[in-house]
Amino acid sequence: MRTREPVLRGQGRVVAAVAAGGVFGACARYGLGLWWPTARDGFPWTTLLVNAVGCAAIGVVLVVLTEGPRVPHPLLRPFLATGVLGGFTTFSTYAVDAQQLFDHGLPGRAVLYLGGTLLAALGAVWAASGATRAVLSARAGRGAGA
Repeated sequence: MRTREPVLRGQGRVVAAVAAGGVFGACARYGLGLWWPTARDGFPWTTLLVNAVGCAAIGVVLVVLTEGPRVPHPLLRPFLATGVLGGFTTFSTYAVDAQQLFDHGLPGRAVLYLGGTLLAALGAVWAASGATRAVLSARAGRGAGA
């Protein structure tokens, strides 16, 4: 009987990079929550903003790292994209915020929040990745003509 290789064997550096990045991202999000707290029945603007900005940053980072002119360090993507920005964005808080709005008898606000966050996050990553591709393409065109 053959046994499988442990899934995480050789992944220690990647896991450490994700964990270290996650600490930075989660601390930044926590700090924003302290700086701009949301009332129990208030609209969760902070979480919406964090998720939209984080998704935009993910769009920029992933395009630069995967399509940019330089080959990045192999741990940069897990550190930045998965760790920092994964720790910064918070779709679990988004779900809890929506539940609290429903629990406080604000279903219209909850549905607006659910849909608005989804549209803001997807729109942010789409716009940021498109803008980043345009910048990279323009820079590559300038470099080719020089």
